[in-house]
Amino acid sequence: MVEVAAIVDFIRRRPNMYWLWIIIMGGPLGAGIYLVMEVLPDHRISTEGFRWYTRRKRIKQLEVIVLDNPAPGNYEELADLYSEEKKFDRARQCFDQAISSRTDMPNPFYGRAIVELHLNDFAAATQDLEKVMNFDRQFDYQRAAGLLAYCYSRTGQIEKAERLFRDTLSTSTLSETQFNYAAFLVGQGRQQEARDWAQRILNKKATLPRYLRGKEGPWFRKAIGLLNALAAPGQTEAAKGPS
Repeated sequence: MVEVAAIVDFIRRRPNMYWLWIIIMGGPLGAGIYLVMEVLPDHRISTEGFRWYTRRKRIKQLEVIVLDNPAPGNYEELADLYSEEKKFDRARQCFDQAISSRTDMPNPFYGRAIVELHLNDFAAATQDLEKVMNFDRQFDYQRAAGLLAYCYSRTGQIEKAERLFRDTLSTSTLSETQFNYAAFLVGQGRQQEARDWAQRILNKKATLPRYLRGKEGPWFRKAIGLLNALAAPGQTEAAKGPS
């Protein structure tokens, strides 16, 4: 059972290949070492259950507060919490309340853009991300720029997407941006370039510390999926969308 649990987790995480040999050749002892070294740290640092409880409690408080005090800051905080709960329609409504013609900070526009991306409203997300870029072109360690390039690619603005992807990736190493660019290249029929960018994501596994490998895990899996799709005959469509 220990070996099965370790192998299942290995397939899900895709850590360094040497762990597979340790699990197989080491039997239950090797599997136990893998679980202690790779799995236990992630579970130990996870506080999602506690965050879920405090988030729900704060949402209930803010739902009452905004009835008497509909300040933009209260609505923005409530929108962020709804977004974390994946209640994107309600989050968008709250961001709409938080944003006015006098809003002079990028944060609410950025938060609403993230929600709009989850709702596949790329045109609206494009407008909000352009406003964010007018405030700060480096916002959120250039993630805003990468997402705007992704929005351009999804709204048929191919030249803008190519230019902004290239400009952003000249200084940014975000896996999300790299993967979205690789998916964009697949759509343009530039498969070898797409493979190269997907491989760049996977090359990070060798040097990233364990806690970052867990965070980057979804992008590693997406990159592997894209490479597998490109290797399959007739496959040209890659998975799309932000995490």
